[in-house]
Amino acid sequence: MTVLTRIAATAVLGLGLAACTQPQQASGPDIVDTAVAAGTFNTLVAAVDAADLTTALKGDGPLTVFAPTDAAFDKLPEGTVDNLLLPENRGTLVTVLSYHVLSGAVRAADLGTEPSVATTINGLELSVDPTDGVVVDGNARVVTADIEASNGVIHVVDTVLLP
Repeated sequence: MTVLTRIAATAVLGLGLAACTQPQQASGPDIVDTAVAAGTFNTLVAAVDAADLTTALKGDGPLTVFAPTDAAFDKLPEGTVDNLLLPENRGTLVTVLSYHVLSGAVRAADLGTEPSVATTINGLELSVDPTDGVVVDGNARVVTADIEASNGVIHVVDTVLLP
Protein backbone atom coordinates (compact mmCIF):
# COMPACT_ATOMS: atom_id res chain seq x y z
CA MET A 1 0.00 0.00 0.00
CA THR A 2 1.50 3.35 -1.00
CA VAL A 3 1.85 6.27 1.39
CA LEU A 4 -0.89 8.17 -0.44
CA THR A 5 -3.28 5.23 -0.21
CA ARG A 6 -2.52 4.77 3.50
CA ILE A 7 -3.17 8.46 4.20
CA ALA A 8 -6.46 8.39 2.32
CA ALA A 9 -7.54 5.10 3.91
CA THR A 10 -6.89 6.38 7.42
CA ALA A 11 -8.85 9.55 6.76
CA VAL A 12 -11.79 7.56 5.44
CA LEU A 13 -11.76 5.27 8.47
CA GLY A 14 -11.84 8.32 10.68
CA LEU A 15 -8.86 7.25 12.73
CA GLY A 16 -7.19 10.61 12.28
CA LEU A 17 -3.76 9.03 11.82
CA ALA A 18 -3.07 11.02 8.66
CA ALA A 19 -3.39 14.27 10.59
CA CYS A 20 -1.27 12.90 13.45
CA THR A 21 1.58 11.89 11.16
CA GLN A 22 1.71 15.20 9.32
CA PRO A 23 4.25 17.84 10.30
CA GLN A 24 2.99 20.92 12.11
CA GLN A 25 1.38 23.36 9.72
CA ALA A 26 2.98 26.74 9.30
CA SER A 27 1.22 29.84 10.51
CA GLY A 28 0.09 32.26 7.88
CA PRO A 29 -2.55 32.31 5.18
CA ASP A 30 -4.91 29.37 4.84
CA ILE A 31 -5.70 27.55 1.58
CA VAL A 32 -8.35 30.06 0.46
CA ASP A 33 -6.28 33.13 1.33
CA THR A 34 -3.25 31.62 -0.43
CA ALA A 35 -5.33 31.01 -3.57
CA VAL A 36 -6.75 34.54 -3.49
CA ALA A 37 -3.28 36.07 -3.05
CA ALA A 38 -1.89 34.13 -6.02
CA GLY A 39 -4.30 35.87 -8.39
CA THR A 40 -4.47 32.89 -10.77
CA PHE A 41 -7.31 31.04 -9.06
CA ASN A 42 -10.16 33.56 -9.43
CA THR A 43 -12.55 31.03 -10.96
CA LEU A 44 -11.74 28.42 -8.32
CA VAL A 45 -12.26 30.93 -5.51
CA ALA A 46 -15.60 32.03 -7.04
CA ALA A 47 -16.68 28.40 -7.36
CA VAL A 48 -15.68 27.62 -3.76
CA ASP A 49 -17.72 30.63 -2.64
CA ALA A 50 -20.74 29.62 -4.79
CA ALA A 51 -20.57 26.09 -3.37
CA ASP A 52 -20.42 27.49 0.18
CA LEU A 53 -17.14 25.65 0.82
CA THR A 54 -15.04 28.63 1.90
CA THR A 55 -15.41 27.88 5.62
CA ALA A 56 -14.43 24.24 5.08
CA LEU A 57 -11.28 25.20 3.14
CA LYS A 58 -10.37 27.78 5.80
CA GLY A 59 -10.79 25.19 8.58
CA ASP A 60 -8.08 23.48 10.62
CA GLY A 61 -7.29 20.78 8.06
CA PRO A 62 -4.85 19.59 7.11
CA LEU A 63 -6.10 19.27 3.53
CA THR A 64 -4.48 18.75 0.16
CA VAL A 65 -6.01 20.70 -2.72
CA PHE A 66 -5.34 20.06 -6.40
CA ALA A 67 -6.09 23.64 -7.47
CA PRO A 68 -6.97 24.29 -11.12
CA THR A 69 -5.85 27.66 -12.45
CA ASP A 70 -8.11 30.07 -14.29
CA ALA A 71 -6.53 28.77 -17.51
CA ALA A 72 -7.57 25.24 -16.53
CA PHE A 73 -11.18 26.36 -16.14
CA ASP A 74 -10.92 28.13 -19.51
CA LYS A 75 -10.21 24.74 -21.14
CA LEU A 76 -13.71 23.49 -20.19
CA PRO A 77 -16.41 23.67 -22.88
CA GLU A 78 -17.97 27.12 -23.19
CA GLY A 79 -20.72 27.69 -20.64
CA THR A 80 -19.63 24.89 -18.28
CA VAL A 81 -18.41 27.16 -15.49
CA ASP A 82 -21.42 29.50 -15.77
CA ASN A 83 -23.71 26.47 -15.61
CA LEU A 84 -21.94 25.03 -12.56
CA LEU A 85 -22.20 28.36 -10.74
CA LEU A 86 -26.01 28.43 -11.02
CA PRO A 87 -27.70 27.92 -7.62
CA GLU A 88 -29.65 24.91 -8.91
CA ASN A 89 -26.35 23.15 -9.76
CA ARG A 90 -24.75 23.64 -6.35
CA GLY A 91 -24.74 19.89 -5.63
CA THR A 92 -22.82 19.15 -8.82
CA LEU A 93 -20.42 22.00 -8.10
CA VAL A 94 -19.75 20.65 -4.60
CA THR A 95 -19.06 17.20 -6.08
CA VAL A 96 -16.62 18.63 -8.64
CA LEU A 97 -14.78 20.80 -6.10
CA SER A 98 -14.63 18.04 -3.47
CA TYR A 99 -13.00 15.81 -6.08
CA HIS A 100 -10.00 18.16 -5.90
CA VAL A 101 -9.46 17.75 -2.12
CA LEU A 102 -7.82 15.06 0.01
CA SER A 103 -7.87 14.81 3.77
CA GLY A 104 -4.37 15.21 5.19
CA ALA A 105 -1.39 17.14 3.86
CA VAL A 106 0.09 15.09 1.02
CA ARG A 107 3.29 16.56 -0.35
CA ALA A 108 5.06 15.55 -3.56
CA ALA A 109 7.72 13.68 -1.55
CA ASP A 110 4.94 11.54 -0.01
CA LEU A 111 3.92 10.14 -3.40
CA GLY A 112 6.79 7.74 -3.88
CA THR A 113 7.52 6.49 -7.40
CA GLU A 114 4.56 4.25 -8.22
CA PRO A 115 1.03 5.16 -9.35
CA SER A 116 -1.51 5.07 -6.55
CA VAL A 117 -5.12 5.85 -5.75
CA ALA A 118 -6.34 8.33 -3.16
CA THR A 119 -9.82 8.84 -1.80
CA THR A 120 -11.08 12.40 -2.07
CA ILE A 121 -13.12 14.02 0.69
CA ASN A 122 -16.31 13.13 -1.19
CA GLY A 123 -15.36 9.44 -1.19
CA LEU A 124 -14.43 9.15 -4.86
CA GLU A 125 -11.13 7.63 -5.96
CA LEU A 126 -8.51 9.73 -7.71
CA SER A 127 -5.48 8.29 -9.50
CA VAL A 128 -2.08 9.88 -8.92
CA ASP A 129 0.86 8.93 -11.13
CA PRO A 130 4.29 10.37 -10.20
CA THR A 131 6.25 8.41 -12.83
CA ASP A 132 6.56 11.25 -15.39
CA GLY A 133 5.93 14.41 -13.43
CA VAL A 134 2.78 14.12 -11.36
CA VAL A 135 -0.39 13.39 -13.31
CA VAL A 136 -3.71 13.35 -11.49
CA ASP A 137 -6.78 11.53 -12.77
CA GLY A 138 -5.01 10.62 -16.01
CA ASN A 139 -4.99 14.08 -17.56
CA ALA A 140 -4.23 16.87 -15.08
CA ARG A 141 -0.56 17.69 -14.66
CA VAL A 142 0.73 19.20 -11.42
CA VAL A 143 2.54 22.32 -12.63
CA THR A 144 3.52 23.60 -9.17
CA ALA A 145 3.67 21.36 -6.12
CA ASP A 146 3.81 21.86 -2.38
CA ILE A 147 2.50 25.39 -1.90
CA GLU A 148 2.25 25.55 1.87
CA ALA A 149 -0.78 27.01 3.62
CA SER A 150 -1.52 27.14 7.33
CA ASN A 151 -4.09 24.36 6.98
CA GLY A 152 -2.59 22.17 4.28
CA VAL A 153 -0.89 22.09 0.93
CA ILE A 154 -1.86 23.16 -2.58
CA HIS A 155 -0.74 21.50 -5.81
CA VAL A 156 -1.51 23.60 -8.90
CA VAL A 157 -3.03 21.57 -11.76
CA ASP A 158 -3.49 22.54 -15.40
CA THR A 159 -6.84 20.79 -15.87
CA VAL A 160 -10.10 20.73 -13.90
CA LEU A 161 -10.71 17.27 -12.45
CA LEU A 162 -14.16 15.95 -13.30
CA PRO A 163 -15.51 12.95 -11.40
